Amino acid sequence: MKTGHDIAMALRAAYLSMHRQTNSHLAPFGMTADQFVLLALLCEEDGITQQQLARCASSDPNTIRAMLVLLENRGLVKRHRHPTDGRALRITVTNKGRKNYAKLSAAIKPLQNLLSSPFQAKEISLMIKSLGKVSGAISNQKSNNQKVSR
Repeated sequence: MKTGHDIAMALRAAYLSMHRQTNSHLAPFGMTADQFVLLALLCEEDGITQQQLARCASSDPNTIRAMLVLLENRGLVKRHRHPTDGRALRITVTNKGRKNYAKLSAAIKPLQNLLSSPFQAKEISLMIKSLGKVSGAISNQKSNNQKVSR
């Protein structure tokens, strides 16, 4: 019988393989997979706060900040004070960032096609739903543990 350990190991192997391949496709553009994820999220939902971006990317706020500094230095994004929350920063994508995103998306399209190629549309939907369940179960457990420790 397969266990949670088996799921974790399979997810790890799949993620690492995908991450390495994405990095190799993006390296000629001076971009990493993690930076691309931020740019993609911002192109989908421009103007969100740095904190919202950290949640959407399922990442640590300090890691997000460091990557945003790199993207900002390259002229791909801008950080602005939030209009109603002086502590928050809103992130927007520049025109250069949108153009780069289009190039990067085209560069990784063959990898995305390869990723989905072994599956039928129904299977892809089921996998996405199943991965959401895994993520939700872990997030709920983390939330419950934080409530208990307070």
